[in-house]
Amino acid sequence: MPGTSDSPTGASTPRPSPAQAPARRVSVDAQGPVLVEGPVEITLDDGTVARSDRFVVAVCTCRRSRAYPWCDTSHRRRERAAAPPEDRNPR
Repeated sequence: MPGTSDSPTGASTPRPSPAQAPARRVSVDAQGPVLVEGPVEITLDDGTVARSDRFVVAVCTCRRSRAYPWCDTSHRRRERAAAPPEDRNPR
């Protein structure tokens, strides 16, 4: 881990500058969540930190999720399945 000591002498490895750090990939969908390559830490309005170690994280942007800040697909439109047609020739 950068910035921690891995050697027996206690020498620490320097942290990469932001320009050298690998970029995170973020995908934005107008109809859904923001997908972020993980792991991810999100600081919420009240100062608490939510963390996910998944390789891709869906971050809720509509605030309808019961698992906020993580997306649970609550933003999707809920449609009832069409009822099957009635059998007009009962046996």
